[in-house]
Amino acid sequence: MSARILMFQGTGSDVGKSTLVAGLCRIARQRGIRVAPFKPQNMSNNAAACPDGGEIGRAQALQARAAGLPLQVDFNPVLVKPQSDMSAQIVVHGKVLDTITAHDYMTKQRGTLMQPVLDSFHRLVSNHDLVLIEGAGSPAEVNLRQRDIANMGFACEVNAPVCLIGDIDRGGVIAAIAGTQAVLSKDDATLISSFVINRFRGDPSLFEDGVTTIEDTTGWPCRGVVPWISAATRLPQEDAVILQHTDSSQSGSRQTKKIKIAVPMLSRIANFDDVDPLRMEADIELYFVPPGTPIPLDADAVIIPGTKSTMADMDFLRQQGWHHDIVALARSGARVTGLCGGYQLLGKAIHDPEGHDGQGGSREGLCLLDIETQMHGTKTTRPVQGTCARSGGNITGYEIHNGHTTGADTKRPMTILNGKADGATNLQGNVEGTYVHGVFSSDSFRQWWMHQIDAKANSSLNFEATIEHELDSLAEQLVDSLDVDALFADARQLT
Repeated sequence: MSARILMFQGTGSDVGKSTLVAGLCRIARQRGIRVAPFKPQNMSNNAAACPDGGEIGRAQALQARAAGLPLQVDFNPVLVKPQSDMSAQIVVHGKVLDTITAHDYMTKQRGTLMQPVLDSFHRLVSNHDLVLIEGAGSPAEVNLRQRDIANMGFACEVNAPVCLIGDIDRGGVIAAIAGTQAVLSKDDATLISSFVINRFRGDPSLFEDGVTTIEDTTGWPCRGVVPWISAATRLPQEDAVILQHTDSSQSGSRQTKKIKIAVPMLSRIANFDDVDPLRMEADIELYFVPPGTPIPLDADAVIIPGTKSTMADMDFLRQQGWHHDIVALARSGARVTGLCGGYQLLGKAIHDPEGHDGQGGSREGLCLLDIETQMHGTKTTRPVQGTCARSGGNITGYEIHNGHTTGADTKRPMTILNGKADGATNLQGNVEGTYVHGVFSSDSFRQWWMHQIDAKANSSLNFEATIEHELDSLAEQLVDSLDVDALFADARQLT
């Protein structure tokens, strides 16, 4: 027997679809339901590596974790990774299919990808009791309806009931939900079975008249008003838009925060959740540095995150003047750690004669490590385990990168993976880089790294246990605020 299916779409991007699906996956798992997440098409540079070497969006990785499932590419069969303002890398079933312009993808290629999406979907529904589907962006973007595989195009294809999510924290949620109905075609609007109000601050009873107005206007029933859930903000995020809402002020007292870390917000930033474990540490003040703002010279450490386009972000670093700040901090003895593309930026040069990174040619790097990187057409995507070369502590994480790095400082690797050296460290020991994403999720490494900066820094964080606790807390609060039974009853048996 095939699974029951229910799709969640939003009145816009970043309304909380991913988090709500993750929480509902955890609830279903707790109830003994064999549940799987599914997102037909995702657009994100935050990806996770699957055991088979494929990659999917980080949100589907979190949802799979909530459901108690190992990662597989079927959870997110099409992943679009923006590489520039005009082009993107298209990943299908975990592997790079092409790099094309946005225009060509929307007008030509997207319409050819429904079958791969359906292939993944049918494999999931044949092996689970319930498949929770996440849309992308908003179905109200009716200009994108033709050849759509992410929202109503997919929902119509499989006759999936849709729960529409509105974010009240943005304001105008009544108009957003009613307006979505107004612009949808009759056939598309008929598929919407209910709506949910998300991120309500205060007493939800004060919005009862608002709920009634939406129900009377649209004819759709409300399945709940979800409060602002703090656990949701501590879970790994996928969309870089979250960084625009991150408190980047230098808050907190240096008397209570022993370590100050600056993270420059690169234009093509990728896998920025690498720093989430540090953000959770009580003794760390982590500061995302927005464009146009200098990196604070009193920072104890700088972490240069991953990037989808190393060449473009080397140019971006220079445009912001951050290269001067980072070099000055490194020379003063501050710790500088580069992750994946950030590691490549620390070297003498990046070479990409064939344009695999999006821009052909070569770029001078920050010259803080004696290394050079050569881009090539082969992409490395894999989960990894190993140790920190200097502390011996265990490390787990994953690699998703293009390029091969060589040079004298690679003789002092940052990590050892499956017996092989990875990364590099300078002679002084305060500048280092690795291709491993998720390295700070390993408690022993993170604690050692903190102590290299300040021996008095304390860490009692068990990161993996914390994520499990936050998923359970999210599920508990959703049970309190949603009519989960009614939502699951809305799910339709696939025929």
